[in-house]
Order: sequence, then C-alpha cells, then structure tokens
Amino acid sequence: MPDVVTGGLRVLFCGINPGLMTAATGHHFARPGNRFWPVLHLSGFTPRLLKPAEQEELLTYGLGITNVVARATARADELTAEEYHEGGRILAGKVERLRPRWLAVVGVTAYRAAFGERRAGIGPQERTIGGSRIWVLPNPSGLNAHWTATTMAEEFGRLRAASQTDTPQGLS
Repeated sequence: MPDVVTGGLRVLFCGINPGLMTAATGHHFARPGNRFWPVLHLSGFTPRLLKPAEQEELLTYGLGITNVVARATARADELTAEEYHEGGRILAGKVERLRPRWLAVVGVTAYRAAFGERRAGIGPQERTIGGSRIWVLPNPSGLNAHWTATTMAEEFGRLRAASQTDTPQGLS
C-alpha cells in the first residue's frame, strides 16, 4: 500500500495496517464503515468530505497517510508483536526522513505496541521522533464503538488546532 506523503507535512496520519479493502482498492481507510474521512472533515482538517479515492488531495492541505505495519489483514488483531515492533522502527525512520510537524497514530493499541509505550493514552505524547511531535488519536474503525464520529472529531480537532499553532496542546 503506497504512502501518501511528502516532506514537511503538517500532520502525517498513521493507520495500524491496511485492511483488505484498502489493499484491494489502493486507497487508505477504504472500508465503508471506517470513519476516518468523515472525521477528518468534521474536525476541520479538510474543507469537504473526501472519498478514499481522493487521498492525494490531502497533500494540498499539508496532510499525509502511512501505516505502522504494511501487511494487509482482515483485522488488526492478526498482527504479531514483532510486526508492530518492526513497523515502529520503520515508521520512526520514515518520520525522521519526512519531518512532519506531527505524527498522528490512529489507534492507541497500535501506538503502544509499536513504540513500547504501555501506558500511553489518547492525546499528545511526550515522546518525539526527530523534531516531530506525536499525537495518538482514537481508531476510526467502525469496530471502535467507544468513540462516536462526534467525539473522534473533537479529538482530531484538538490536533488540528495544535498543528495550526505549533503549540502542543494538552502537554503538561
């Protein structure tokens, strides 16, 4: 699954791994029940609701997409601890090379597994990669019933505000 990236992004969103529909279509967050695209719009990152096939338009807003693990699966729980760890290592190298202002990992479990941060929660993290700050966002999968599109959009909106001001909101 090719990344949607360029150097110097405002926010690089990082999914867990491609789902089967994403792998089949070549478009990130392609499964109809995934709330990434609606939440991106509701939070103010995009001026309109983008379709997965329009993912390249993200670059015009200073946004990009990658994944922690490249292997496509039906469910993220099919990934091994080794895949997460190796994915975190590769992701760190990518972030160091691309230098986004923020790395936004969508899924706290994926962030914990990839970076060994067992107590990490949603929101800005103390860890940085190079000069890039990290924000953990809720997983937009339709299977994540703990978060509604509205509450996810609020958290994505906090990141949007921080990325516009370069002030890591929520850090103490």
